[in-house]
Order: sequence, then structure tokens, then C-alpha cells
Amino acid sequence: MKVKEQKEQLRDMSVDELKEQADALKESLFRLKFRRALGVGDTLADIRREKKTLARVYTLLGEKAKG
Repeated sequence: MKVKEQKEQLRDMSVDELKEQADALKESLFRLKFRRALGVGDTLADIRREKKTLARVYTLLGEKAKG
């Protein structure tokens, strides 16, 4: 998914959906870090992508909390 499409999709989500998305991303990030520690596959790019997506979700949650 392209970044622009992802941003639009995240903006359309409600606060509850964004919180669920954040929880899912945290779990995914944990699993990716664990796999990297075990040396299974090359997951560095996946970790970076998940971190950036999680940051976008937190940014949107902050914006919606203010507004």
C-alpha cells in the first residue's frame, strides 16, 4: 500500500479504530523484533515500515483528541 493511500485510510478511521490499529501495530512490531533477534529472515525494512505507520496512527490520535 502506498503511503498516500495509507494516510487517507487512517484519516477515515474513528478514534476507537485507530486505537485498535495501534495495538495491532505494536504486536506486529514486537513479533518482527523477536524474529530479527532470532535471525529469521531480513525484517529491518518491515520494522521501519511498522514504526512509521505506528507514528502516523499516534499523530492522528493526537489530532483527533485536540479537535
